[in-house]
Amino acid sequence: MSAMMETTGTLPLRERILQVLTPDATGGSSRLSLQRLLLLRLVVAVLCVVGTFIFHSISPLELPILQLAAATVFIVVSLLFGFWRLHKDIPISEPELFSQLLVDAGTLVLVLLATGGASNPLISYLLVLLTIGATMLHQRYVNVLAIASIVVYTSFLLSELRMDHSDHMVANFQLHLVGMWVTFVVSAVLITVFVTRMAEAIRSRELTLARARENEMRNEQLVAIGTLAAGTAHALGTPLSTMYVLLTDLDKYSDEQLRSMDIKEDISLLREQVVRCKDSLTQLTRFYNKADRHPYGGTLPEFMAEIQDYIVNIHPRAKVSFELLPAARGATIPFDLSVRHAIINLVENAIKAAHSQVSVSCRVINEHAEIAIQDDGPGIPSSVMENMGEPFISTRKDSMGIGIFLANAAIQRASGNIEMFNLKTGGAMSIIRLPVGATAPGTSDDSPLEK
Repeated sequence: MSAMMETTGTLPLRERILQVLTPDATGGSSRLSLQRLLLLRLVVAVLCVVGTFIFHSISPLELPILQLAAATVFIVVSLLFGFWRLHKDIPISEPELFSQLLVDAGTLVLVLLATGGASNPLISYLLVLLTIGATMLHQRYVNVLAIASIVVYTSFLLSELRMDHSDHMVANFQLHLVGMWVTFVVSAVLITVFVTRMAEAIRSRELTLARARENEMRNEQLVAIGTLAAGTAHALGTPLSTMYVLLTDLDKYSDEQLRSMDIKEDISLLREQVVRCKDSLTQLTRFYNKADRHPYGGTLPEFMAEIQDYIVNIHPRAKVSFELLPAARGATIPFDLSVRHAIINLVENAIKAAHSQVSVSCRVINEHAEIAIQDDGPGIPSSVMENMGEPFISTRKDSMGIGIFLANAAIQRASGNIEMFNLKTGGAMSIIRLPVGATAPGTSDDSPLEK
């Protein structure tokens, strides 16, 4: 009969999440959007300059060089200002991003005025700017940009149609321009409606995921603190029980008997138990104050030595042997106080269940540390084994039944697992598996543990 307890494998506040994910962000999202806009402007400007030189060299048509040069200078100035703006710590607002898109659209309009208007294929670049705006800006800004784009295209088209063209081919070309205009208007409307909604849905989903991650991290912290708090309360049970027994015994004696008795040993034991309670509460306070909340790294010998020291000091009469196999002496392991509490609790359970002997061994197998705790007691009853790991399940009548439950929770948080089973030769064994890191350099073969 065996029981397996397997594993299944601090975010900002809501306002900060909104700043990062919403279009009017004042943090990294808006700054990244501006950076991409400037990069796109630079790439398009370079391509246009190269295309102008190529067209001028192979075409007999004359280009308005002065107007194009003026537009190029304006683009360079806007780029310099934009990159300067990126290095300022002032938050970048949504209206500022909108104004940057208007700069691109205005520059394009100036170029179109000098190079053919509606007949220039570059007019379709207005759709690119509109699409970019739909992914970054709120609906009201996208609507303004879409209306402005349609008005610009319509103005160019009407100007083209007012010209007196009696030639049949020219009339067909005008019909082609009208078709392009219709396509542009339909595309602009579709982009404004659907792309904007899709972008809003994506931003809303990212915000929901960020909130869920924040809640998950907060819950993890609460579980960690709660687990350690419950473990501390469980650890206080033994010294409090000892003090209760001692005080009950002392209460049976009269004042005269107490004066004649040597009770220094009992007082010393009481003092040790009080110190133990105080240390447990101090560890809990340190954990709450983040002194020990995050897992810290240490070697397996150091980790096991801490557990051995605790057991020897608290249970000096118990026969507990510790063994660390050579392969485990250089391994490192991330752990926190809750993991140490968990293993100590399992060792103490074995001490209470054992007839005479408890053995604790540690080895490394497949990048996992295996800590085996074996006792020679009566074993775990089948009725208890079926519910092992659940709260308030215990083999002892005087136990609260949360020790193994807390140990399992702590080990699972450390990406480990616990396996408990009865041995055919008698007694029970618990195996704790925890992930280990790389071998620590310069580790000695001498283990601090007793063999």
